[in-house]
Amino acid sequence: MNQDTPAVGAPRPRIEGRLKVTGAATYAADVPVPDLAHGWLVTATVSRGRIRDLDVSAALAMPGVLGVLDHRNAPRLNPKAGGFFGPDGSLQLLQDDEIPYAGRPVALVVAETPEQASAAAAAVHVTYDVEAHDLDFRLGHPATRPASTAFGPEADTGDLEAELAASAVVVEERYRTPEESHCAMEPHAATTWWDGDDLHVLDSNQGAFSVSEVLAALWSVDRERVHVRSEHVGGGFGGKGPCGPQVILGSMAARAFGRPVRVALTRAQVFETTSSRPPTDQLMTIGADADGRLRAIHHRAAYALSPLAEYIEWCTEQAKILYTAPAIRTQLTAVPLDVLPPASMRGPGATPGSFALESAMDELAERLDLDPLELRLRNEPTVTPATGRPFSTRRLVSCLREGSRRFGWAARDRRPRSRREGPLLIGTGLAATSFSAGVFPSTTSITAEADGTFTVAIGASDIGTGARTALTAVAADALGVGTERIRLHLGDSDLGMAWGAGGSRGTTSWSFAIGKAAAELRARLAGPVRPVTTTVDTTTMIDYQPARERQTYSAVFAEVAVDPATGEVRVRRLLGMFAVGRVINPLLARSQVVGGMIMGLSMALHEESVRDPRTGRHANGDFAGYHIAAHADVPDVEAEFVPDYEPQDPLGLNGLGEIGTAGTAAAIANAVWHATGRRQRTLPIRLDRVLEPGVTG
Repeated sequence: MNQDTPAVGAPRPRIEGRLKVTGAATYAADVPVPDLAHGWLVTATVSRGRIRDLDVSAALAMPGVLGVLDHRNAPRLNPKAGGFFGPDGSLQLLQDDEIPYAGRPVALVVAETPEQASAAAAAVHVTYDVEAHDLDFRLGHPATRPASTAFGPEADTGDLEAELAASAVVVEERYRTPEESHCAMEPHAATTWWDGDDLHVLDSNQGAFSVSEVLAALWSVDRERVHVRSEHVGGGFGGKGPCGPQVILGSMAARAFGRPVRVALTRAQVFETTSSRPPTDQLMTIGADADGRLRAIHHRAAYALSPLAEYIEWCTEQAKILYTAPAIRTQLTAVPLDVLPPASMRGPGATPGSFALESAMDELAERLDLDPLELRLRNEPTVTPATGRPFSTRRLVSCLREGSRRFGWAARDRRPRSRREGPLLIGTGLAATSFSAGVFPSTTSITAEADGTFTVAIGASDIGTGARTALTAVAADALGVGTERIRLHLGDSDLGMAWGAGGSRGTTSWSFAIGKAAAELRARLAGPVRPVTTTVDTTTMIDYQPARERQTYSAVFAEVAVDPATGEVRVRRLLGMFAVGRVINPLLARSQVVGGMIMGLSMALHEESVRDPRTGRHANGDFAGYHIAAHADVPDVEAEFVPDYEPQDPLGLNGLGEIGTAGTAAAIANAVWHATGRRQRTLPIRLDRVLEPGVTG
């Protein structure tokens, strides 16, 4: 087995690219299934209460309607079923008359066509006994409680009060980020059917195996009887990580009516029935000496969650990682409200957390009259600040210095409002970030076929990131053959246990498993007999508590133009430098982090879920009202990688899916301050927040 050119490190176009641009790729709602029926959701219009009456008579009399499922006739589910964080009440759809949040599915109409189902759903009449709801999210809410420490303990090192008292300069400011929706291009959709006691699902999700586990728990069946396929996914960003309502309701309808059922959510239904990034309210206190050496970091943060399920928006992590200080204290709290349980959104925790930390660092640099880049360089740690653990690899300084050089940072006049172009104010800003890295268990089977090819089977997910292409390259190098001899199968729970696409651990975890299986297979290929199959489960091979801190790093630089007469902010330029270990495919990796930076730009300037305070429902739950960045918002985005290699990984890999988003909003907010001299501590940076009264164009 010979290979002239290594596949890992080569900028190869994605394998499925032609299928996607020609429309030949089949997504969850595209696969033809015989005798298919269609389900349509009816959702609650109040945020808290109970169903008093649910009249389905008009719907049942309409053409093509097979029936209506609601809490009175729906199949019963296992109430103890849950997901990553344990039991999850949001999975218990149509099980009782309680309404715990606006948008809760209260019925599913099933008909021969989607049009018939939609029309009948509009004829379902629901009345409620309405109860007072609580959407009053804030730091210090009376129901606030400590967040789960499942991701690790909070920091409490040094004498915080004494270090703050001894500081020459103290910054204490409050930063807020809103609820955000994932806004994947492909809405959530699933086709489900039962074959005896076996459940079959075609779904749009980020982890076929984990979804099969949840469904097995809900239906109290062996996991091997649940078969979930998710071949192509039109984006997820964390929103398709949980087991979605389309799958649960579809499986209930398929069981009740004895035929395949497809449930495809509308855009409005995606907003109201699937999880979002929770809002945060963060208080940052940073003390420093006159020369910019930090003495204390105190990060108090709160996020909203639902009483139905546990969740962690770990926005205090970077305060424990990025900068050295004698005293560091973090306090993460959760505020239970009448909302759907939140879920991870790209750069979970780190994205809102970096907005607070990096904005506060910029404010500190301003008060010290110190360059923001120099402030960060002066506080570079040699070990993990909160724990004393050595770093596995840390290239943040390389990101900052190389980004500074490429961006032309040295020529910047740090005085605000110092640069103009006609009526426009021009500003630049930067932010540094980190995101935790690691590896989770996966199972891989590799077969050496008689024709000289290799079949690699792994339950990985390609949610548009190019995972197929990256894993094909990893397998080719591990087996010592060209990529044309690799046949990769993924997106199927029957392929075995595998971590999903999330947490920047997907490709790293799957590559780890493929490398181990390839090594074992090569050791068995001395004889002429083919086919030969090797299966490896990496569960026992992973060090879950490594002695060294494993993180990825980035530095993001932004240039903005602000019109003070209209409040309009335009991002002219974004530059990101990233340290993410060895890069499998520079072409796809650059696409990933550029996409992440665009999401960060969207967070900074546009994205904000607004709820009607009377009902708790989304007031802007569609793409007309919920604004996201478009092509006109993104004129110049540049991304590059500094040389890096992760010593704790056999291939030197770390993840990169999250790190692109994490620091961008802070860099843009800092640039807006530099342009205007006014600090934006609440996202998004809307027109009304920037507009300067009395200024005319």
